[in-house]
Amino acid sequence: MALSGVEIFKHLPKTNCKKCGHPTCLAFAMKLAAKQASLDACPDASEDAKKILGESAAPPIRGITLGLGDKAVKVGEEICLFRHDKKFFNPNVFAVAIKASEAGDAAAKKIDAVKHSEIDRVGQKLRVDAIAVTDEGGDAAKFASVVKQVVDGAPGVPIILVSKIPATIEAGIAHCADKRPLIYAATAENAEAMAKIAKEKKASLAIAADGLDALTALSEKVKALGVDDLVLDSGARKVKDMIEHYTIIRRAAIKKNFKPLGYPIIAFAGRDNAVSETMAAAIGTMKYASIIILNNVEKWKMLALLSLRQNIYTDPQVPMQVAQNVYKVGDAKDTSPLMITTNFSLSYFIVRGEVENSKVPAWLAVMDNEGLSVLTAWAAGKFTAGKIAAFITESGVEKTIKHKELIIPGYVAILSGALEEKLPGWKITVGPREANGLPSFLKGRA
Repeated sequence: MALSGVEIFKHLPKTNCKKCGHPTCLAFAMKLAAKQASLDACPDASEDAKKILGESAAPPIRGITLGLGDKAVKVGEEICLFRHDKKFFNPNVFAVAIKASEAGDAAAKKIDAVKHSEIDRVGQKLRVDAIAVTDEGGDAAKFASVVKQVVDGAPGVPIILVSKIPATIEAGIAHCADKRPLIYAATAENAEAMAKIAKEKKASLAIAADGLDALTALSEKVKALGVDDLVLDSGARKVKDMIEHYTIIRRAAIKKNFKPLGYPIIAFAGRDNAVSETMAAAIGTMKYASIIILNNVEKWKMLALLSLRQNIYTDPQVPMQVAQNVYKVGDAKDTSPLMITTNFSLSYFIVRGEVENSKVPAWLAVMDNEGLSVLTAWAAGKFTAGKIAAFITESGVEKTIKHKELIIPGYVAILSGALEEKLPGWKITVGPREANGLPSFLKGRA
């Protein structure tokens, strides 16, 4: 039975240290009772408290980890329906499917695509996370050979074994049992055999059923067989069914604390048409799928999907920020121009990118404005002449450059006069309003 907030509060440290992100221990206890926080957020919780609270403190959706090492990925542990309620915690996994019949060159191309899928977007490294080896005709030897090819060709990349034939799964998992793979899938017919393999190999197990009622029954059955790390497939393949099923599953887990559906969801978004596949995967990303299997991972497709995922799983209450500092762009010398912007990640990376495109080495002063853009920070009184002057003075940049010229964004040209008063001896130059004007602006000064 779930504990109330007051009952949970009795087992907390009662220090009101705010380390959990909440003002008091009682407020944190109320969030735990509402399944809107995890006990892990309290660094001072005793082992006895963790043991006593048990499921009451656990997230409504179980966390599952695939793979090992620095490429391991975690899904689940979500505590809300909508990201603006709190945030979404563990980004969904994108996996490319490699059929057993693609052994050899075709598989090698997909493996290579995964290995070179990483992109850098606003300072974060994004990539295809996993590879799903799929069985087609029950040829266990061919299936196992592709699994081995994946293990050898993409070390560390999490693996999903897709077959409903226990013997085929056993043949494949022989090559990756120590890699913490995901087995897909246990059904009503093979549940005992699949559960046995998952327990012996300490692997996560996906369960597949046709409809939510059958999925619930199968979840309870496999759980009773001793497998805790489950992933759900309700059989939804059409987008409208995916939205319906996944929303019901998420609501049941979070709003009703319905344990049989309190697990991550796997979605098969593969389509013959690449655009349709991308759209299906996008819906899965936005509507609660934790693992999404794709037929192919073309660069244009993954740029769109990885960017969408990054946006969905960014905390909407905390703007993305970079550290306050004076950054060197290119081979900047003591005579190179000095510019300033805010520490909103998007502003920083756009400005830096345009400076790099100009091929003119420069210094970029990034001021902490709590992650706000230039105009927003100015309007909020966080990007004022006084604060800019204090930052430039305290940064010690005068010891790095020989000149005393500061280029400010064109949108805050109004600050130029006040800045010259606040920074005696400095020349304040107004730069372009938009970042894309920086290359021509800088080249014109060179």
